[in-house]
Amino acid sequence: MIFRQTLKALLSHWRRHPVQFFSVLTGLWLATSLLTGVQALNSQARDSYARASQLIGGEPQASLTAPGGGTFTQQWFIDLRRHGWPVSPVLQARVTLQGHEDQRLQLMGIDPVSLPPGTAVAGQAREMSEVVAFFTDPGRTWIAAQTLQALGLSEGSRPRTVEGQLLPPLHVQADMAPGMLLMDIGYAQQTLGLADQLSRLLLPATFNAVLPEAFNGRLQFKRADEENNLSRLTESFHLNLDALGFLSFVVGLFIVHAAIGLALEQRRGLLRTLRACGVSARMLVTGLAFELGMLALLGGIAGVLSGYWLASLLLPDVAASLRGLYGAEVAGQLSLSPGWWLSGVGLGLLGALLAGADSLLRAARLPLLALANPQAWHHAHARWLRRQGWVAMLAALIALSALTWGNSLGSGFVLMTALLLGAALALPVLLNGALNVLLRRSRSVLGQWFLADCRQQLPTLSLALMALLLALAANIGAGSMTSGFRQTFSDWLEQRLSAELYINPQTPVQAGELHAWLKQQSVVGAVLPNWQVSIPLQGWPTDVYGVVDHPTYRQHWPLLESAGDQPWSQLAGGDTLMLSEQLARRLNVRVGDAVTLPTPEGPWSPRVVGIYADYGNPKGHVLVNAQHLLAHWPELSPNRFNLRVEPSAIPSLLAALQARFHLDDSHIVEQARLKGWSTQVFERTFAATAALNSLTLAVAGVALFISLLTQSQSRLSQLAPLWALGITRRQLMLLNLGQTWLLALLTLVLALPLGIALAWCLDAVINVQAFGWRLPLRIFPLQLAQLLGLAMLATLLASAWPLYALYRTQPADLLRTFAHEN
Repeated sequence: MIFRQTLKALLSHWRRHPVQFFSVLTGLWLATSLLTGVQALNSQARDSYARASQLIGGEPQASLTAPGGGTFTQQWFIDLRRHGWPVSPVLQARVTLQGHEDQRLQLMGIDPVSLPPGTAVAGQAREMSEVVAFFTDPGRTWIAAQTLQALGLSEGSRPRTVEGQLLPPLHVQADMAPGMLLMDIGYAQQTLGLADQLSRLLLPATFNAVLPEAFNGRLQFKRADEENNLSRLTESFHLNLDALGFLSFVVGLFIVHAAIGLALEQRRGLLRTLRACGVSARMLVTGLAFELGMLALLGGIAGVLSGYWLASLLLPDVAASLRGLYGAEVAGQLSLSPGWWLSGVGLGLLGALLAGADSLLRAARLPLLALANPQAWHHAHARWLRRQGWVAMLAALIALSALTWGNSLGSGFVLMTALLLGAALALPVLLNGALNVLLRRSRSVLGQWFLADCRQQLPTLSLALMALLLALAANIGAGSMTSGFRQTFSDWLEQRLSAELYINPQTPVQAGELHAWLKQQSVVGAVLPNWQVSIPLQGWPTDVYGVVDHPTYRQHWPLLESAGDQPWSQLAGGDTLMLSEQLARRLNVRVGDAVTLPTPEGPWSPRVVGIYADYGNPKGHVLVNAQHLLAHWPELSPNRFNLRVEPSAIPSLLAALQARFHLDDSHIVEQARLKGWSTQVFERTFAATAALNSLTLAVAGVALFISLLTQSQSRLSQLAPLWALGITRRQLMLLNLGQTWLLALLTLVLALPLGIALAWCLDAVINVQAFGWRLPLRIFPLQLAQLLGLAMLATLLASAWPLYALYRTQPADLLRTFAHEN
């Protein structure tokens, strides 16, 4: 009974102050919404990775692949089976359906009869009747329900590829990966036009034998843990999204903290009365906690629903980024587990606890009579301000330690977190010191009141200003990094994509015929064949490319570091290699060091003569001279031809290529189209980041608006004496606007160096640890000016309604404030 009446009395405050109720609810809603939205995106992506890995799952499998990653003859499968090897064939390639030219699907053909024992197909062990229907005429094409819906097709339909090949009937499977078609290997070879060709051979994970001598150099053995792992390759991408979501969560909690603190201060009299009526401190705090829990539940539910909506909006851009950067197919529609919904509500409860814990502790510790004494609360804030300064210094020391001794992605995020946290905690201390300096220099009475009153508002506005600082710093840092990366990436593409045409042969036999034919074409200025072999280096997938000695590479392949003045001559003549920046960092090698490469004939240790940038590539990248590569892998055939062609001759050459070799668009890439695709992938990659940054700034604006609105209700007692002395309401409104702008401007001045420091952390620390390459720090003054102008506009909009309410205040309301003076 006592608890119910206590709770009823506490809840009555929100009925009298609906703005504060809206503040708490909005803060919890925004904080939960942004973080759960990011979690939904990451959860959907990881679920797609899991389905892709389980497409042919069960026990992890080893595999045999061609060294260059291309296809090979089916006869090798037959020969290995005769040698007693329990291999199972797989053919995998991309395909485009008629009427859906903008969407390329991954087609995989398997032989269900020869799969290793215990293998699950599409996440399930299949009945014999399903297996028989899978490979008997007309066969079946397994597809995910989301993919079928995205294509606008119905189950049982038989679409055709753009080349006119008819697919087996489509059948929905619950655990199929998105963007994937699965069929019997015979139908796959017919559909793809790759008769008697295979992509790889599967083996049981426990199988361990020496490859027959006849296949040395033809096939390479990959253990289960050496296969490309999408979760590992995309970990950094998702970690960056998590960091942005967490930052938004923290900014939203600032709103909650400020609103709860103000509500508790305004209820000092009520708390004193309840204590005087016999309510214990424990019951009072329990009532406040229960009240906060109900608000958190409401905010959490609203946040989860809006987070789902936000994730639905951002999912297409995130899916396109993962597909373009890593070849990872992510479902285009959200399909989330009940655990995600419950965790979202739990985040709201946790956020409310974190935001309100300080206020609950202050209410529990203050003596009974001090509850109604305003000076006790002001002294408590002054002590807290001093503590903030010490905590800010501690955060700065942690950031310095992480920068000095850290050497991992985790330490990079510790550096950023400590930097942002320290700056946010130091902001009220620095603003208080700056206002004190200005106050000592002021000579006019009104100016001294202006600064003193501005300083008095700091306890109420400090959290909103801290949120504004963090949002501005995040926007400056991420904006500088994104714009710098865009400029660097564009320059890099202009240099690296020097050939006008890129031709990928379908089979090794076709590669030889294509090479001979291209050399006979007069319109082709240069034919630059590439040989490729995939190997693991210290557990990381790496592609080794063999290139010929040609001036094109000297002119268009920029190097970050090189040995001497003629590194390309050294690559052509000596036992040397060049490698990408991220691989050099991962292997911890420099120019002049030797790198040991595994080959069929034993270890090969060429010397490093150059390191180059290779932005966006999740794999290692190595360049060697083609003759040296073929000496160790003699069975390799060119997997790509880079052609130097006059632009005017490209249409006729393309027509001749398609007529002679029947190559589709997936095997012929023009330079302009490749650059456009690369730029599009880049833009969509950062679309989610830009959206979250904008939302973070919007949340900071809401925080400032709510703080000003709640503060305006208690400002009349400070402004009424000025009005009584002859200051008009219009002048009072302008003075309040000047105070808000002064605090915002000081915050913006502090946000500039913090944002630039954050940009440096992203370029020189986070990028290096997450992706392996470092970006040059670029500052864009016009971008900074636009952002600062936007922040000042947000400040003006946030203060517009409170200022208008002050301007519309009636003289009777101002006079009424004197009625309560002692």
